Amino acid sequence: MHISQRVKKILSHYESDNPGTKTNLARILMHGKLGGTGKLVILPVDQGFEHGPARSFAPNPAAYDPHYHFKLAIDAGLSAYAAPLGMIEAGADTFAGAIPTILKVNSSNSLATDKNQAVTGSVNDALRLGCSAIGFTIYPGSEFAFDLMEEIRELAEEAKAVGLAVVVWSYPRGPELDKAAETAFDICAYAAHMAALLGAHIIKVKPPTAVVSLEAAKKSYANIDGSTMAKRVEHIVQSCFGGKRIVVFSGGESKGLDGLYDEVRGLRDGGANGSIIGRNTFQRPREEALAMLAKIIEIYQGKA
Repeated sequence: MHISQRVKKILSHYESDNPGTKTNLARILMHGKLGGTGKLVILPVDQGFEHGPARSFAPNPAAYDPHYHFKLAIDAGLSAYAAPLGMIEAGADTFAGAIPTILKVNSSNSLATDKNQAVTGSVNDALRLGCSAIGFTIYPGSEFAFDLMEEIRELAEEAKAVGLAVVVWSYPRGPELDKAAETAFDICAYAAHMAALLGAHIIKVKPPTAVVSLEAAKKSYANIDGSTMAKRVEHIVQSCFGGKRIVVFSGGESKGLDGLYDEVRGLRDGGANGSIIGRNTFQRPREEALAMLAKIIEIYQGKA
């Protein structure tokens, strides 16, 4: 596998990691149409746990089949595919080696009342299935935030010891955070920084709005420009060790294509490493999804 100078530079920022972990990071960074550019587009399909099968897949019934998502990610030339244990097991043999995979090792569900996650996969599962990384969600602001942080610390130690990379979804939620606060400029930066401090190689957060939510942070943010998506993303990236960690942004709920493309341009212009887009991808008909992903890749390539 040829490794570009850009990817070598990114890998150099992970000073404590062994060759196995760096190799798995390189597999993700060198795969697909964006391979070697330092940019990523990842397909995550963990929404069945979070929202239930019909809310996730009824808009596009072909997506009930786990093979559909493997094929979509491969045919679109994406960087990686992330999913819970059962989804990856259902296609692990057929698609072995075809695309880097990320095993999502914890999950929530909409039947629960607590902002918590259950551990639903293991490092051994990830190794057995040939995954390049594990993925884990933390909820900064939740009553269970400290438990989640302790769980990922242990899992990350185990994963790194055997050469796997670690991806952390950092989603602020909890009784003191209203809906606006969950994507507020200051809180997204705080959540991203927490993920970096927990040892994540790849950090996933939501695109930030212009809201500054924490009263204690407002003085600090008085002179930080959050007027555009690009400026806000630039600060999120800065909050991840001065840009020395890979930061990708979620696609969120399904939205119109023009709005999505404009958002991705803002992410690109702010220095984001890429997008991790689930529902906006698999809830569309396959050909429409492939065209959308091709356009997003062109945006990250600077062609659109």
